[in-house]
Amino acid sequence: MKIIAGNSNRPLAEAIAAELKMPLCDASVQRFSDKEVFVEIYENVRGEDIFAVQSTSYPTNDNLMELLIMLDALRRGSARRITAVMPYFGYARQDRKSGPRTPISAKLVANLLVEAGANRILTLDLHAGQIQGFFDIPVDNLYAAPLFTRDIKHKHAGKSNLMVVSPDVGGVVRARQLAKRLDVDLAIIDKRRERAGVSEVMNVIGRVKGRHCLLVDDIIDSGGSLCNAAQALMDAGATGIDAYVTHGVLSGSAAQRVEDSVIGELVITDSIKMTDAVRSVRKIRQISLNNLIGRAIRAVADESSVSSLFD
Repeated sequence: MKIIAGNSNRPLAEAIAAELKMPLCDASVQRFSDKEVFVEIYENVRGEDIFAVQSTSYPTNDNLMELLIMLDALRRGSARRITAVMPYFGYARQDRKSGPRTPISAKLVANLLVEAGANRILTLDLHAGQIQGFFDIPVDNLYAAPLFTRDIKHKHAGKSNLMVVSPDVGGVVRARQLAKRLDVDLAIIDKRRERAGVSEVMNVIGRVKGRHCLLVDDIIDSGGSLCNAAQALMDAGATGIDAYVTHGVLSGSAAQRVEDSVIGELVITDSIKMTDAVRSVRKIRQISLNNLIGRAIRAVADESSVSSLFD
C-alpha cells in the first residue's frame, strides 16, 4: 500500500500518512511555465495498492486536473488498484440539470475519474448521495458525524437543552443522523432561495425557544444561508448557536460574515485547506479527518468493512 498526494491539501495527506505510520510516496506535482500540470512518480508502483489524496476544492479545475493526471501516471505505472481519496468532491452541487441545456457536471467528473484510471473512490459527505450512482466503480462515502458527535459531547458535556437544526429541508437526513447519535431533538429551517447565492429564511419548524442550537450542514460557501438560519433561530428564542459543517469552502467574504453573525462557533473539518483569511477568524475552528480517513484507507486495503467505522 502506498499513499500519494497532490497539492490541494498536503497537510491533510501528511496527517493521514502519519496516522498510518507510513511516508508519502515520493512524487512531484508541478507546473510548466504555461501552467500545464506535470506529475512524476519517483517510486516503483507496479502491483501496488495506491491511494491518491486530493480534494478538488478551489482552484477546482486546477486541482481536478492534478488528480486526473496523477491517476493517469499511476495507471501507466501499472499500479494494481488506484483509489482516489477525495475528502472534498468538487462539482458535487451540480448533480442534476438545473434547467434546459445545462450540464450534469458531477457525472462528467465521475466519467473523467474512471477514464483516468480510478478503480475506487473514497470521499466524505457527498452533497448528494446519488452521485455514488454516477460511477460504475465502488464509492465509499464517509461521514463526519462521528467526529462532530465526539466534539459536541466534549464541548457541551452536561447540557440538557441541545437541539440539532437542519438549515434547509434537503439536509434533514444528515441532521437527523447527528440528532440520533446525540439523543436530542431536531428542528428544521424552511427557506426560499430567491437567486443563486442568496437565501431568505422563512420559518423555523420546531420549538427552539430556550435551546442551544447546533446547525449541521455539509458545505458552507458564501455563508449566507447558515448565518440567516442562525439569525432566525435567535429571533425564535434560541439561547445560543454553534454550527458544524463538513466542508469549509468559505468563498469571498464568508469568513467575515460568520465572524459578524450570531453564530458562537463554526466547526469545520480539514477536507479543504484553510486559507489565512479563514484561519484569522476566531469563531472558526477546524478538526482533522486524518484518523477517520486513515482508518477507512486501512479498511479498504485490508478488504474489510468501511461501514463498520460508523456503527
